[in-house]
Formats: sequence, structure tokens, C-alpha cells
Amino acid sequence: MSEIIKDWTEAHTEAFQDSILTFKHKLDETGLFSDEALIELLDKHPHNNLDVCTMQITDDPNYPNKFRTGDFRDVSGETLLNAAKAGAIWINLRKAMNIHPAYKAVLDQMYGELSVYTGLKTFTANGGILISSPIAKVPYHFDKTETILWHIRGEKRIYIYPETEEFIPDSAYESALADYLDDDLPYKAEFEDFAEIIDLKAGQSATWPLNSPHRVDNRTFCVSVTTEYSTVESARKNAAMLTNAALRHHFGVSPSYRTDSQTKRQIKSVFGRVLKKAGTIPDRTTTDMVTFKLDANKEGYLVDIAPYERDF
Repeated sequence: MSEIIKDWTEAHTEAFQDSILTFKHKLDETGLFSDEALIELLDKHPHNNLDVCTMQITDDPNYPNKFRTGDFRDVSGETLLNAAKAGAIWINLRKAMNIHPAYKAVLDQMYGELSVYTGLKTFTANGGILISSPIAKVPYHFDKTETILWHIRGEKRIYIYPETEEFIPDSAYESALADYLDDDLPYKAEFEDFAEIIDLKAGQSATWPLNSPHRVDNRTFCVSVTTEYSTVESARKNAAMLTNAALRHHFGVSPSYRTDSQTKRQIKSVFGRVLKKAGTIPDRTTTDMVTFKLDANKEGYLVDIAPYERDF
């Protein structure tokens, strides 16, 4: 297979992980992201690693847009794809780039090339595939690890915000570490004055500094690969944040990762790993409630149902 990453320069290497940057790729040339390939993938992908969601406008001004979970088990991959094209659907095939051999080979090549270009050690990356409707909106959130979005089909707009206490409070970060389903952050309309906007087109990738808050609006039907990987920095920070979470919730103090010295961060990181290994960090994962199902015979494909806890 020819190289996947296009037109990488020394400037990309210097900015990688430190700044917002975009670069080009040729994932569309693999043939793995056509309608036919995606339908086949949707039909065989494990249900426990497949999320089908829709957007919900809420009355909470801090969380104006939230995802709702749907039941997709009674429909085919073709119906899922059609629903994403015509409805209000966001599909995440979690770890699809790791589970399926043809996709895994491509993921390995993507990060092999990145390793060569950046001079960093071999990455251990997880890769999901996002298939989403023209009106899909991803809520204001952050990622707990380094992230790259490899856009393949369609157009979407990414809003990226400063990684400061105002935009991502330490307390919100700490809470998200104990919730494996929800990375959403409290949002204010005035944040828009500080957003850096990227209009991402097919064949472009985007990445940004660790933990930068962001949200995404589709402009058309979209297909993307999203990859994440841990670094020494992200692992240390998350462990230190776990210590701060324990201090905040058990001792009533208000720790600040941003104002801690490097030595203090390192000590907290060690304690955080000990706390996690000991199982003393409570799992506060939000219960994933299913509130709709997909129906190929309904306009828009969505049918509201009585909520129940996801068990698939």
C-alpha cells in the first residue's frame, strides 16, 4: 500500500501535540470506507462496541446538547447507513480499526508513518469509525488521551477552545475520569468568542493539544476515523487528576493541577496510580439508558421507546 499520510513537513513535526494542526491523508484510497464496505462492517461489528446515538436539545444551559442512545439490533447495516444519511444519527464503531484485520493493517501503517515522521516511539492506538448524519452535532467535550481525527467523506466544522480553567475546570476533568461514558463539559455561549475553527474536508486530518475542549458540527453526511493513544504526559496527568479528585471529594480541598509544580504533579501521579490499582477510585460511569430504536419503516428512522438500561 502506498503512503497514507500526504505532504507532511518539518513544520508538522514541530507542531505535533503542541498546536492545532491539519494534514492530508489518503484513507479513501484503501476502499475500506465506501458504502459497500461500511455496510459489511456494520453487519459484523460486535454490538458491545457499536454506539448509535441521536442528538437531544436539553433545558440545561451548561449542557445544551446531549447524546441519546439507541437500539440498533433489529436493523441491517444498510439501514444503519441509510439512517445516518437521511436522519439525525451518529454512529461510532468503537475499536473497528483494531478488531478487523484489514482495518488493523491500515491503522498500523497510519501510526507507523507518524512514528517515522515525528521521531516518536511506536504508538499504541485505538481507532474507531464515525458515520454521522448531515445535522449531527457532537457536544462540547474533551478527550482524556491524545486524539487525531482522520476525515474521509463529507465536511464538518470543528470548534477548538483554550485548555484553561475557564473552559475545562479541573473539577469537571476529575469527574470525567471516573465516568467512562461521558466526557462532556459545561458549556457557555460566550465561549464561541474564543474558539478556533477548522473546516475539515475529505482527505484532511486534524489534531490539537492534549485535553483541548472542542465540539463538532457536521455540514454533510460524514465518515471519519478517530484515533486515540496515551502518552507518558497524558498518563501522568490523568493519574495526578485522580489524586486531586480524591482530595476534592474526601477532604474538601480544592487542588489545582495547573498551579502544581512538576515535582508535586509527579508525586500525585504516583499516588493516583496506587489509588487506581487499589480500586479505591469509585466508578461513577453514567448509566447508559436506551431511549429510542431504529425502524427502517419510519420516516427519520427513529422511534422513541420507554427508557431502559443498555444491556447489549
